[in-house]
Amino acid sequence: MRTLISTAFISADGVAEAPGGEAGYRNAGWTFKNMEFVPEAYELKGAEQKEATAILMGRKSYEAFSPVWPDMAEFSDYKSMPKYVVSTTLTEEQLVSNWGETMILRSLDDVAALKQTDGGPIIVHGSIDLNHALEEADLIDRYHLLVFPLLLGAGRRLFGTADMDARKLKLVESQAYSNGIQKNVFDVVR
Repeated sequence: MRTLISTAFISADGVAEAPGGEAGYRNAGWTFKNMEFVPEAYELKGAEQKEATAILMGRKSYEAFSPVWPDMAEFSDYKSMPKYVVSTTLTEEQLVSNWGETMILRSLDDVAALKQTDGGPIIVHGSIDLNHALEEADLIDRYHLLVFPLLLGAGRRLFGTADMDARKLKLVESQAYSNGIQKNVFDVVR
């Protein structure tokens, strides 16, 4: 079975909305505003590109990433790997042509079936709504979290509010950096 990894920048109070500066959120760009850049704090992102063999995302994240990421050197490893978009509304005609193989999955059952195929880890970037659905369906196997020393208050959070049985996490890697960012890698215990 393939490992499904959710990766996110989150604030100390769990907000994951608009870390890169997306419009419409009052604290947009919070990952770099007033934050000292410490390169080693972001090494996890490079390692993810080397480890992942596919990307999974929701429609909104696909629509945000697909016009930009194909031409960014920082995300060059992702260009050649398969991409899967979970959406009931996206059409084949709406997929970009310069970002490699992209398939549309219509349900969480399709995601569960993808996890049963041969291959390495599948990484989920952004995709807050999809993360909530995957979490509720117990399809996430690992979390890669870069926790920023910020309280943002309002904003969309990585973790949903569904009433579900407790799910235990095992901390398998952690590190704190001089700018206050903490790396926390958790495996979901089953």
